[in-house]
Amino acid sequence: PRTTHQGFSNTPRTSAFKTVEEARSRGRLGPLTLKAGLLFIVTGAAIVLFFREERAKIERKRIAEQTKGIGRPKVGGPFDLVDHNGNKFTEKDLKGKYSLVYFGFTHCPDICPDELDKMSDMIDKVKAECGDVLLATMISCDPARDTPAVLKPYLKEFHPDIIGLTGDYENIKSTCKEYRVYFSTPPSVKPGQDYLVDHSIYFYLMDPEGDFVEAIGRNFTAGQAARVICDHIKDWTGPLDKSPR
Repeated sequence: PRTTHQGFSNTPRTSAFKTVEEARSRGRLGPLTLKAGLLFIVTGAAIVLFFREERAKIERKRIAEQTKGIGRPKVGGPFDLVDHNGNKFTEKDLKGKYSLVYFGFTHCPDICPDELDKMSDMIDKVKAECGDVLLATMISCDPARDTPAVLKPYLKEFHPDIIGLTGDYENIKSTCKEYRVYFSTPPSVKPGQDYLVDHSIYFYLMDPEGDFVEAIGRNFTAGQAARVICDHIKDWTGPLDKSPR
């Protein structure tokens, strides 16, 4: 009689993979590979950074819009001064670019030189990242001594792009009032007598339409201040003058 050979199991044999490629596909569809895991981490980090930047952009917009709010004190406004070349300079000359407005005086022994050094670094950093879109000015709080002839060589020592502005006492007083800047000279100053002027210490950032954006205080380093300015510049969607002045 013929003997029928049977397998070791009555369960029908099935092949898990019909081809080598199917086996490889199964391996690819298994647990996350290192490459996939890294891709997941990088994608997640990119999403977090994106939302952080969007949140920061919304906060910058809120700060800029808040300064224009109804009922809030407006910073900046009309003024009629002369630059360090003796030419008329008004608030209209600030428009088209972002502008950085600082109030100081040439006889200041330490604070103003430190802040003007910082302003110089800020100008260079912003120009390197955003182009020639920032107009930097120093408005004198000491018009009796800070004539155009005095301002020009003084500011050139710090940066050739800084524009010095001065005028008569009433015009300076009016400009300081527009910018909510405090300044005072000692009473009873005699002609030729040396004295110090007390004043607010801020950089006022104005947008290309002449609206106040943000005040940058002494606690900011040049790098931090430049970062704030560049971020605002990049948020701007209107016309922006990039030509040298």
